[in-house]
Amino acid sequence: MDVVREEHGRMRITRAVGVLVGVTLLLALWPALGAQAQGSATGRTVKVLTLDGAVDPFIARYLKSGIESAARDGASAVVIRIDTPGGLNSSMRTIVNAILRSDVPVLCWTGPSGAHAASAGTFIMMACPWNAMAPGTNIGAAHPVGIGGGIVKQKTTNDAAASINSLAERNGYNQPWAVSAVTDSATLSAQQAADQKPPVTKQIATSIPDLLHKADGQAVRVGSDNAQVTIDTAGAATVEQSPGLAASVLHGLINPNLAFIFFYLGIILIIIELLHPGVSVPGILGTLLLVAAFLSFGVLPVQLAGVVLLVASAVFYLLELKHPGIGLPAVGGTICLVLGGLLLFDPSVPDVRVSRWLLLVVPTLVVAFFAVVVQAALEARRQPPMIDVDQLYGEEGVAITDLAPRGEVRVRGEHWSAQAAHDPIGAGTHVRVVGRDGLKLVVVPDPTQVGGQPMAPSMPGPDDRRGS
Repeated sequence: MDVVREEHGRMRITRAVGVLVGVTLLLALWPALGAQAQGSATGRTVKVLTLDGAVDPFIARYLKSGIESAARDGASAVVIRIDTPGGLNSSMRTIVNAILRSDVPVLCWTGPSGAHAASAGTFIMMACPWNAMAPGTNIGAAHPVGIGGGIVKQKTTNDAAASINSLAERNGYNQPWAVSAVTDSATLSAQQAADQKPPVTKQIATSIPDLLHKADGQAVRVGSDNAQVTIDTAGAATVEQSPGLAASVLHGLINPNLAFIFFYLGIILIIIELLHPGVSVPGILGTLLLVAAFLSFGVLPVQLAGVVLLVASAVFYLLELKHPGIGLPAVGGTICLVLGGLLLFDPSVPDVRVSRWLLLVVPTLVVAFFAVVVQAALEARRQPPMIDVDQLYGEEGVAITDLAPRGEVRVRGEHWSAQAAHDPIGAGTHVRVVGRDGLKLVVVPDPTQVGGQPMAPSMPGPDDRRGS
């Protein structure tokens, strides 16, 4: 019957949405599931923390906690391994303040090869009393970027320049270059950074053990009182402190590819809810995914043009639903989707972009989704109005098949799934609806008929509509 077909359609959409969201969340959880547990050692130790990815509130809380606990744990030093494209200014300042207030020397290392300390990462490197870079890494491009991808107001730039200049002055780094990293987005390779006079990095180190060996015995200033201490890391064991599962998962969500997927998937799920309001699950999941996407947009250097193009592509796909087949709106939607992905993030920030293969896979899946799933949902909505099951209480009908106890009856000219309330009912018996079990009618022999005796079942007419 129509009710069953409608319900089954909703269940299929809900299951498909659940599988799609489940796979997406598994991709987000995977890095956290593979995170290493904190190591342990005896004697003198060096605590190793990791800044990998965007500088967000979750990673800032983890680094701040790790630095503050180093003194309580009796660590000789703290090492922060850095590979970041930048992130939130507020989170960067939380990390910088934790480094400046630490009475335990904090050593920053940009590595391994291929890593970079861009934007907020540059500030953190300048805040460390001793820093190093691995061969094949780079530092710089610290100009503040607004949500539209453009340069922010001069007042903000001047404040950032003054801040990084103060950090470089305190720790003996190259002040003119540090300022140019903010005002002119200057960048340097590891070797160029070491060759500057004064240097931008104190040394080239191929690994953390190499860093600890070269930094041992160096005098640095630490803590709020700017006290001079000597780094004592020779022979110290390293203890890695992980962010923990919750922080790893939340930090893993701040990812350009996931932000792109969450934003567009959220739009699609909201569209499903608007087209099929009885489902409800897509609307809730879509809202949650959009919240997660905008959380990422607040950390990553998102460009407004990319967001507008993604929304425009969804509008084009909606227009396509009003026309049979794949037409010009679908082509326009696909073009806007690809361009939106390409322009979603500021290209001047290293390694923050939507994967190119994702820009091939997602449009293909979206076209298939709108052409098949959404079209099917619209077709279901175009079906003739359905009779409410609750309106059939007390109605008379005829058993089309034997009800022993389940079978089919015809009520109001439609076929319904039904079950006998008590004893089996033979085909052709006049029945009366006395209740329902889910979408099945519950019937008894019609007491107004003579003994409720069976009659020859009439054949359904050409205008009869099946209800199941």
